[in-house]
Amino acid sequence: MFSDKRSREFYILAIFFAVFVLFLYGPLSAILILSFQGPNGGLTFPLNGVSLHWFANLFETQAVGDFGGSFRRSAVLGLMVMVVTVVASLLAGLAFRRRFIGSTALFYLAVASLVVPSIIVSLGIGVLFQQIGLQPAWYSSAFGAHLTWTLPFGVLIMFAVFNRFSPAYEEAARDLGASSWQTFRHVVLPMIAPSLIGVGLFGFTLSYDEFARTLMTSGTYNTLPLEIYGMTTNVTTPVLYALGTVTTVFSFLVIAGTLALIVRLNRRRLQA
Repeated sequence: MFSDKRSREFYILAIFFAVFVLFLYGPLSAILILSFQGPNGGLTFPLNGVSLHWFANLFETQAVGDFGGSFRRSAVLGLMVMVVTVVASLLAGLAFRRRFIGSTALFYLAVASLVVPSIIVSLGIGVLFQQIGLQPAWYSSAFGAHLTWTLPFGVLIMFAVFNRFSPAYEEAARDLGASSWQTFRHVVLPMIAPSLIGVGLFGFTLSYDEFARTLMTSGTYNTLPLEIYGMTTNVTTPVLYALGTVTTVFSFLVIAGTLALIVRLNRRRLQA
């Protein structure tokens, strides 16, 4: 068999994409390399030995910074935001399949937070909590601040999904005697499941590394981005780079796991 010869435009676009990826992830390589400094290594090149010393140091008591606590708070907060984002986006997508009075105004109101500066949202929510006598905290005020960032993205994704969703599948299920709940459970939900997983990934990752909307709303205890920012002015060892490497690897593992789950669901749906 003869394969078509690739055009010059293909190689130009491939080179452009490679340069883009290098530009996007190239700076991370410095953090990755410097995190493997020896015990006497510093924050700059050249490397002073190669070891896993600073990764082991992450699990020891630190004079400055709370790695474990801030990571747990960011992970729990990300999971909370992910669940609410998926549920609310799904319900919004189902509701907006039919027009109702005020739907246009409600839509623009829902996505308006995307154009408001993040620091203003953080400041406003922090001040509001203080005015009503509640102490800002990562699980309350920061949770609400993160939702103002993740929900618009989730809603827009679900709008796009249902815009392409053919109602013929639901009509066929009803013709076969299925109830509205059975139609949703056995027809609609399996078909949109990969998109819901994508919304969940969006919600978790956007929350996990959010800084500006957490700055005024986290209260006494920092999330991981705030902890890392605070450490940049106090920590003078490569343990900070080790932390950056670990969190980056964790983020990529979450993305890879989500993509694997989406592929598996698509295969099961095709085999059904």
